[in-house]
Amino acid sequence: MAFLHEQPRPHEPLLRVPATPIWLILFLALAHAGRVFSPPDISERFLINYAFIPARYSHEFLVSHGLNPGSWLDRAVPFISYIFIHADWTHLAINSVWLLAFGAIVARRFGPFRFVGFFLLCGIAGAGTHLAFNWESPAPVIGASAAISGLMAAGFRMMSALPGFDSMAVHTGAYGPPPLAPLFSTRILLWSAVWAGVNVFAGMTGLGAGDGVRLIAWQAHLGGYLAGLVLVGLFDRLAPPVSVLHPSE
Repeated sequence: MAFLHEQPRPHEPLLRVPATPIWLILFLALAHAGRVFSPPDISERFLINYAFIPARYSHEFLVSHGLNPGSWLDRAVPFISYIFIHADWTHLAINSVWLLAFGAIVARRFGPFRFVGFFLLCGIAGAGTHLAFNWESPAPVIGASAAISGLMAAGFRMMSALPGFDSMAVHTGAYGPPPLAPLFSTRILLWSAVWAGVNVFAGMTGLGAGDGVRLIAWQAHLGGYLAGLVLVGLFDRLAPPVSVLHPSE
């Protein structure tokens, strides 16, 4: 007589977060620690060289102040390096929480390489947008907020699909995530309007800025967010083709 034994259930992880966002947060923390624990002169030089400073790209400003813009690489690197610089531990902690929340959604769907590429491109778009609206500004822009805003936008377009993974496979016969929410759907437009309003209000009033933050780069946030809304479709199409179940199988 055969006996049926209950199969042991696999242990569920405490936090269902892909490794990539966690490693990224650790890297942000290490970068911040390396700067704040350095001698003051080295920390200041690092901030000047690697923060995003719009005036660095204005010929008129550089000439009038007798400054050398450096090589093309010196001017290109800050478009990415500013992402990994934070004003203080509070600034880093707030960004890390948002990165953990929305990064988990995007990384789970994109995988590590597409996730990192998407994150960096949104950060670059945020810097470019800030530059367009703040030409000749000598105020440095730092932090991962613009890149995280892009993750937020991508997460918004993915979130409506998350509960339907299994049902999508049943209805279409395909293994893979459901399609993204339409760019101009009511929900996306509403969330985008709320996020834009919050950023404009914070930028105009300084709401939420810590003691070490002189400027809330709300244009950079919106630039990263808009880039995320648009680029998520392109990055989603870069995924490997899904497997299809046939009736004979």
